[in-house]
Amino acid sequence: MTAAPPPRVTIKDVAARAGVSKGAVSLAFNHKPGLSDATRTRIFAAAKELGWAPNLTARSLAGRRVDVVGLAICRPAKLLGLEPFYIEFISGVESVLTEHSCSLLLRLVRNLEEEVGLQDAWWKGKQVSGSILVDFRADDPRVAAVERLGMPVVAVGHPSLTGSLTSVWTDDATAVAEAVRYLAALGHRRIARVGGAAALGHTSIRTAAFDEAAGALALAGAWQVATDFSGDAGARATRSLLSAAPPDRPTAIVYDNDIMAVAGLSVASEMGLSVPGDVSLLAWDDSQLCRLTHPTLSAMSHDVHGFGADVARTLFGLITGEGAESHPVPTPVLTPRGSTAPPRS
Repeated sequence: MTAAPPPRVTIKDVAARAGVSKGAVSLAFNHKPGLSDATRTRIFAAAKELGWAPNLTARSLAGRRVDVVGLAICRPAKLLGLEPFYIEFISGVESVLTEHSCSLLLRLVRNLEEEVGLQDAWWKGKQVSGSILVDFRADDPRVAAVERLGMPVVAVGHPSLTGSLTSVWTDDATAVAEAVRYLAALGHRRIARVGGAAALGHTSIRTAAFDEAAGALALAGAWQVATDFSGDAGARATRSLLSAAPPDRPTAIVYDNDIMAVAGLSVASEMGLSVPGDVSLLAWDDSQLCRLTHPTLSAMSHDVHGFGADVARTLFGLITGEGAESHPVPTPVLTPRGSTAPPRS
């Protein structure tokens, strides 16, 4: 005789275990205000003990979309299409969304104010179940805006920039220090960095880390140039840096992305300089581009696809009420290739 299946756990059972009403359980799992942190924690613990999760279909029928995740990016469409980082990152996000039969709602915005209005419209219009926020600035207005909405979001940025939001980030400061120490260990005493947009929080973190590492190593020269991440801007910055005569010219340059590093390689060739004989180049965000150049580009490598997947999984933990904590992803690892070598004596 086949044994009867165990009774299905319901929201009523969770409420009873936590000593609250069914309405309180609903508030907790829909991330709505009105509950103390202690009560919310108790409800989540009861649900976990009983093996209960909210029925996503039922929630959808109740009016809240659970099959769409939002992502707004403040970058020109032309630049975004050329940037391997975001292509890989979105691919990682999509790999997790597919597992949950979810879709990604991607929008390009002109500024943060436009994104604040967009996130508000998405949430109040029940178009998304949550969002991924990227490219944080200091005193970023999106933090307070989504906190007021009670919207499930994952912030891709260092906790110093993201307030109380659940965040996932790379340790940019440690990676920059490693890059500078590596070049110094090769014998370079004049090192430059071609950075991204100065307003971005992670650019500021890298800038401070570069200055600190250069100071600790007592380099003979250290230069930093802010750009917009484009190949054109990277080329202009490289041309300016390499136009100076030794000893006022860097013998090594670190780039904040691979597009600018590839452009820098072309500029060095155009100026009749040998890479790595006259100048060593090191890219951030290793990609196929870095392995197709001649010489191949040394890079700070990390799993960008895995980064995107981690962010998406963290967001689903918030949406479903399973819980999610802020955490860093593995620090980018130095991958030496043909574009770095000791400087000529």
